[in-house]
Amino acid sequence: MKIIDAHCHIFPDKIARFATRNIQMFYDLPHASFRGEVNELAEQCNKSGVDKCVVSMVATAPSQPQKFNNAIAELIENFGDKFIPLGTLHPQSETIQADFEHIISLGFKGVKLHPDMQENKADCDGYKAIYELCSQKGLPVLLHTGDSRYDNSNPDRIAGILQEFPELTIIGAHFGGWSVWEEAAEKLYKYDNFFVDTCSSMVSLTDTVIRKFINKYGTDKVIFGTDYPIWKQEDEIRRIMSLGFSQDEYEKIFHKNVEMVLNIC
Repeated sequence: MKIIDAHCHIFPDKIARFATRNIQMFYDLPHASFRGEVNELAEQCNKSGVDKCVVSMVATAPSQPQKFNNAIAELIENFGDKFIPLGTLHPQSETIQADFEHIISLGFKGVKLHPDMQENKADCDGYKAIYELCSQKGLPVLLHTGDSRYDNSNPDRIAGILQEFPELTIIGAHFGGWSVWEEAAEKLYKYDNFFVDTCSSMVSLTDTVIRKFINKYGTDKVIFGTDYPIWKQEDEIRRIMSLGFSQDEYEKIFHKNVEMVLNIC
């Protein structure tokens, strides 16, 4: 079966270990499985049977988007269509329009935003400007959602965004609300323009709860992702495959849904 890992982060080799360590520390994780280097990710894909990966970086300063997006383009240029790039934008950038046009010029398939790491509310004016641009161009947003420690991307804020921008497609990372999964599922499952990915969640959830969330959102709206370099693809695949869904449902989760959302069919 074709498998696309729809949530991966890669970094230039010289900063990969440092960037991965920062992610690990941000989430207070005991370890990260990998270094965050593009060659390492390609090796892991070959080992685990993953055909393609959606890759991104997160700009944590307003001046970084074009620099980081150029870096992603350079990292993947020798891998054919193995890696599907998302661009990063920052809500406090004074050149959001130009940064967005740069993403379009690179041919990237969407935008990745992280309100917690970027230290802005998901419904602030800067993000709304980004949502409007993405809506106009039909680019989906992979959005970090949820964190019980912060109030940047809670389910109520995400619901407001989905209502205000009905033409915008959002993939809510971490089953729509990391560490607030139950609240997110209850408040966000009903929005047609809201999908969820599975990354960095299953380690904290029982099989029964994972099945409940997948059924709540619907297998038409769940997308497989691992949050490389944090978790191992083979472990995440094995966990999903143990849940007892049908072949057709697995096809949707592992590749068809993300192909549709990112227009990569």
